[in-house]
Amino acid sequence: MIRTTAPTSVRTGSALLGVAGLVVLAGCAGTPDAADSSNASTAPTGSISSSGGGDAAGSYNDGTYTAEGSYQTPETVEQISVTLTLADGVVTDVEVTGDPKAPETEQYQGQFIDGIADEVVGKPIDELNVSRVAGSSLTSGGFNDALESIKEQAAS
Repeated sequence: MIRTTAPTSVRTGSALLGVAGLVVLAGCAGTPDAADSSNASTAPTGSISSSGGGDAAGSYNDGTYTAEGSYQTPETVEQISVTLTLADGVVTDVEVTGDPKAPETEQYQGQFIDGIADEVVGKPIDELNVSRVAGSSLTSGGFNDALESIKEQAAS
């Protein structure tokens, strides 16, 4: 007798192997620690996630605060400067400046700088935890680093 299909146990094993492979690949898809260059094809979008918090009103002094943040790229350790203006615990203005060491970093910092205001202005400072802005994910680490320092400066 000639068999035209694989035995059930072989088909089941193959299906499980295929599913396991997809799970492994899916786990690699969106890691925030991946190099900024891996995000080159990502459409310019931003995302923030809540870091808990609650009502920010009264928790921070109004004013303008500046802090430095750093982050690691595959090539270098990069720095950015973040200036936030707060009113009633809400970000009313943001300015980010960079001093890129690598050519790729200049591109990603520029994209981040161009898109960050849309992601943070009008939001309570306690709800900010930037993960990716305009395809740049590593620069967000430097921003969040500076943000923690600004929170300490502004705490009442």
